[in-house]
Amino acid sequence: MRRRRGVKWHRYGPDVLPAWIADMDFAVAEPVRRAMARLVEEGDYGYAAREGGDGLDRAFADRMRDRFGWELDAGRVVPVADLVQAITASVVAFTEPGDGVAVQTPIYPPFLAAIDGTGRRRVVDPLVDDGRRLAIDPRGLEAAVDAGTRLLLLCNPHNPSGRAFEREELEAVARVAVERDLVVVADEVHCDLVYPGSRHVVLATLGPEVAARTVTINSATKSFNVPGLRCGVMHFGSDALLERFRAALPGRLLGTVGVTGVDATVAAWREAQPWLDAVMEVLTANRDRVAAWAAALAPAIRHHAPDATYLAWLDCGGVAVDGARPRDFFLERARVALHSGAEFGPGGETCVRLNFATSPAILEELLGRMEGAIRGSVYPARR
Repeated sequence: MRRRRGVKWHRYGPDVLPAWIADMDFAVAEPVRRAMARLVEEGDYGYAAREGGDGLDRAFADRMRDRFGWELDAGRVVPVADLVQAITASVVAFTEPGDGVAVQTPIYPPFLAAIDGTGRRRVVDPLVDDGRRLAIDPRGLEAAVDAGTRLLLLCNPHNPSGRAFEREELEAVARVAVERDLVVVADEVHCDLVYPGSRHVVLATLGPEVAARTVTINSATKSFNVPGLRCGVMHFGSDALLERFRAALPGRLLGTVGVTGVDATVAAWREAQPWLDAVMEVLTANRDRVAAWAAALAPAIRHHAPDATYLAWLDCGGVAVDGARPRDFFLERARVALHSGAEFGPGGETCVRLNFATSPAILEELLGRMEGAIRGSVYPARR
């Protein structure tokens, strides 16, 4: 793995096992590899001109219809190089400085950065631990959204908890959005990574009123392990919403996507489902292994197995971390790099996020190191 040049395996020293950033340790799907090889062999590095079945818009529309029953207007699909850029642009387009932007914490840190960095105001609606999951609290959401709130950022499936929110939870979100006249940006990038027993519900399928005010953002980057190719889409639920977005931003601010990202994404969405099915079998086993490991260490570790994603949200409030943040404790004593829960906002202070999209052997090694640290030992290779 260290022969790869990505940030995951090179941020830390060679004695550290990385489980922090959200990309997978698996080789890409063969259809994606072929699409990249064709570009190299033909020297086809010009501006992307893909239409019809080769276009991002049609490929996205077809996949959403076939996978989730969502019939969307491909004419309102806007390519974007980066979903965080799409989130930030949406905050700028649909709010003014000082306006409230609602988020359900703990939440993917760039959501918070998009609010803070543009001079908007956080409207925090904490998810509630009901003993078996982190859940949306409809009454809490209604109470949190004030008269100055203009936008709601939804992450579903949820990062970091791995929740695939149930229809009833999302209906509560939709109701509040319509009643309080909020625009919703729904980040659904983990929609294909849902485990048996759960399902992904597209927010925009819950009725025309909420659909008309929803910007859905998505990408093949997480599900098909191509984050470095920088390609995603925004879908606007109405012409009026799209025009409002375009009118608020300088022309061409978002730039365009590169040909490698387009071809890899289309190949993934159209041809790589068998690869993803095989990957999900590995991820399911890894998810169950992490859940069993955490249960054996309770109450030092509290954990709800995720419905989706390859991320485990671990509450380490019962671990004696000697005054350190849990992330720093495990880096120092176990030489395992995790994502600090404190960066995910309120509710994450005692937590870490662990990426289990790796081989079973690497997963066993890092869990063993972490357990050793919890039980008082220090990984031998620590400098």
